[in-house]
Amino acid sequence: MRSSIAKAWRRGRRRLSTAAGNRGRVQFVYSRRYQVELPGVAYDFQRGERILTFLDAAGLLDRGDVHAAEPIPFRYLRRVHTDDYLTAVTRPDALLRIVGLQLSEELAERVLEAQRTMVGGTLAAARLAVASRGIAVSLGGGMHHAFADRGERFCVYNDVATAIAELRAQGAAARILVIDLDVHDGDGTRSIFAADPSVHTFSIHNHTSAGVQAAEATAIELGFGVGDEAYLEAVRAGLPRVIERFAPEIVFYLAGSDPAADDQIGDWKITPEAMLERDRFVLSSVREGARKLPLIVVLAGGYGLNAWRYSARFLSTLLNRGRAVEPPSTEELLLVRYRSLARQLEEHELTGEPERNEDDWGLSAEDLAGALGGPRRPRRLLGFYSRQGLELTLERAGLLERARDLGFERPILELDLDNPAGDTARLYGDPARRELLIETRLRVDRRALPGVALLRVEWLLLQNPRGHFTAERPPLPGQSHPGLGMLQDLIALFVLICDRLQLDGIVFVPSHFHIAAHGRKTTRFLSPIDEGLYRALEQALRPLPFAEAAAAMAAGRVVDTATGQPLVWHPVPMVFPVSERLREQVTGEEYERQAAEEAARHAFVVPP
Repeated sequence: MRSSIAKAWRRGRRRLSTAAGNRGRVQFVYSRRYQVELPGVAYDFQRGERILTFLDAAGLLDRGDVHAAEPIPFRYLRRVHTDDYLTAVTRPDALLRIVGLQLSEELAERVLEAQRTMVGGTLAAARLAVASRGIAVSLGGGMHHAFADRGERFCVYNDVATAIAELRAQGAAARILVIDLDVHDGDGTRSIFAADPSVHTFSIHNHTSAGVQAAEATAIELGFGVGDEAYLEAVRAGLPRVIERFAPEIVFYLAGSDPAADDQIGDWKITPEAMLERDRFVLSSVREGARKLPLIVVLAGGYGLNAWRYSARFLSTLLNRGRAVEPPSTEELLLVRYRSLARQLEEHELTGEPERNEDDWGLSAEDLAGALGGPRRPRRLLGFYSRQGLELTLERAGLLERARDLGFERPILELDLDNPAGDTARLYGDPARRELLIETRLRVDRRALPGVALLRVEWLLLQNPRGHFTAERPPLPGQSHPGLGMLQDLIALFVLICDRLQLDGIVFVPSHFHIAAHGRKTTRFLSPIDEGLYRALEQALRPLPFAEAAAAMAAGRVVDTATGQPLVWHPVPMVFPVSERLREQVTGEEYERQAAEEAARHAFVVPP
């Protein structure tokens, strides 16, 4: 995996660099202030950053075309929202109805700042697009459920409406079309411009909100369970008629990803191919031929860790003369980002040793202590990482900032290097060490597989002691608190350890089914026999929601059809291959043959 994605993107850089001077400029607006993680919320707050990482790694992005978003001043928001609402939303419990969560005062402030920044980003993109008569993208925004006097469904401020109001205040009298292809009705935006015939809101969605009419609006309700054909037909039939009749001069496009079949909240079944066709049709409708309308794109809805890929695929066509570059998986992209981070960290920053020079023979103070007869034991994680070096890595990776976003203002890192079972790192949420967030025990294992050196993860705990389980996210077997949402980040950091220490991969023993299932995109069982058994189990549990499947397995409700007995989970080793030689051992022809034969030998059912 590592080599394939790197090679593909290197080829992409070479190919695309030759055409860089020929492609039209697309401006991007973004800020890390957009990232405020809310516990139990399916929205990926790193969505915009993932898109930028992908476009940059693919050789498509000109850094000069990326602009910083700033929080919008309240005087702009007052053109759209009532003073009573803007005052009310600053009260401690005001966001409970909008986001469905009781937030701390600090976290509520961060949410408000994040959304004000997204409004600023959409306005900045609008100004860039209008000035250049080109395309500008705000990698956030699309908060179309914010009304003049209230917010709904995670939308506090209406960014598109505020941007339009500011363009108007600056003298732009142009007819403006808002194309809203989020799976949900753009009711807030339609309501704000209900009496304005110079703004047309065009929305295709699952359900039309009652009582929200407008002088210039198209609201197309398709219902639930919609597939490609019906969706694309609605877009192709409805949008050209509106453009022909209304003759817009500026276009805002809410390119929501939540119609996608794998969206965690959306209820449609749109394939990646149809999503891209939708985006291309919108683009051609407003930018091809004699019609070159200023186009402002915002991300709008999209839920789950794959939502960014739909936006990234579309945006790659804007930068690659209409040809889409296929995004990698979220896990692969995370590794690209972390490996880029690792290249910025010098070895002495990680070890805590002085930077070596040509005159010191490469000897540290600990080396000298050992040579002079004193006891010497490296006080570093895995004999390499100092506490300060590890903390620096977590800070630069953004993990400590994400902990602070969750309300843990002063996270504390602690190392325990005296346990013969392995070195332990703990991250607490408070200086008193009462709130444990992360705990992992690691060691180098050279015995699990002959001739292979592995990073063994003996123990890994990630939890949010202030979080709450919900009906949508109930506790999994063995969980005392909800997770932190950082598992893939920790795995990426473990891969960096393998890179740095020249280890072949990661090995761990999942104590529960759901732990094994979390890593299936990138891991294999060490034994092909165990791999085959798991594949048969996976097939039986696939129709069930993840939490229900985990509960069925833990409760002994998964039955072996051959014996009639419940399947008991036996913890056995799994590996994440980093080196080519380990990858070959767990993905090669012989391994796959044995795994397939074993899978065919088993059949499991989950009785009602």
